[in-house]
Amino acid sequence: MAISLEDTIAGQQHTLLSWVISRQAFWVFVAAIAACVFLSFATDTFATSNNLYNITRNFTFTAIIALGMTIVIIIGGIDLSVGSVLVLCSMILAVVMHAGFNIYVGIGASIATALIVGAFNGVLVAYIGMPPFVVTLGMLSIARSLAMVASNNTVVFQFGPDHAKLLELGGGSTYGIANPVIYTIILALITGFVLRWTKFGRHVFAIGGNEQAAVLTGVPVRRIKVTVYMISSLSAGIAGIVETGWLGAVTTNLGTGMELQVIAATVIGGADLMGGSGTAFGALVGAALIEIIRNSLGLLGVNAFWQGAFIGGAILLAVLFDRIKTFRGSD
Repeated sequence: MAISLEDTIAGQQHTLLSWVISRQAFWVFVAAIAACVFLSFATDTFATSNNLYNITRNFTFTAIIALGMTIVIIIGGIDLSVGSVLVLCSMILAVVMHAGFNIYVGIGASIATALIVGAFNGVLVAYIGMPPFVVTLGMLSIARSLAMVASNNTVVFQFGPDHAKLLELGGGSTYGIANPVIYTIILALITGFVLRWTKFGRHVFAIGGNEQAAVLTGVPVRRIKVTVYMISSLSAGIAGIVETGWLGAVTTNLGTGMELQVIAATVIGGADLMGGSGTAFGALVGAALIEIIRNSLGLLGVNAFWQGAFIGGAILLAVLFDRIKTFRGSD
């Protein structure tokens, strides 16, 4: 019996729809949209242009780091140092520019710092065999301490001759869209392309799916791991540069606790802490949902101390959703 072209197309569309609705990131996206609709009717201030501008800008700092964290989690790793790497890179940028160097030298020094930290983490994990939890927990303390040393634990708010350029970089807008949002979209597209269409991306998923099998098939596991941790630190460094431009000052408590928020965003967006799954889109929607929750608590008059409880509950629901899918798949 011949199958018509219309039947083939319909079958493909059904398969695509089934795949989409089975993704956790899709349902998180739906939840974020539903929350936005509810808050638009429940409050007079949520849907205002200023508030929406603030939400889209504020979520980007978590989202940028979550893109790098997603790749780490896909290989079955973890990076607890990203909040401290953020403040270290921010402080290096600020100190270098405050010393009179231009913005390009400052950004270069900040990015180099991030890559060195990431390489250090990656070598200890991949070649020495130390647990990533221990390595990055140690770096959490080391990086923040180095930030204090670099600035003598003072606030830096003067950025030399290119002060205005840095503020425009992080705090400006283009055609009414906050610059950090534009950077986040570009980085998400790059991350999504790398994970979906490149050999590196296939190797990352192979390591997360079964590291021993990846070794046997010739995947350069150790080099990939080092690269992944460098990418994670790089994403924290980029977020630090952008956030410094937005805030107009750097303090040594910048990024405190951010690693937990970033990990929450990746898990809520569908990344499996056991490794093997995760998407750039999931990182974005997870970060967006967390920011919507944070914003809505203030607008609804809920005590801000409840923020951790709501985010923690969202993490548990996300993991529960993943476990339910696993159980159904094993039936």
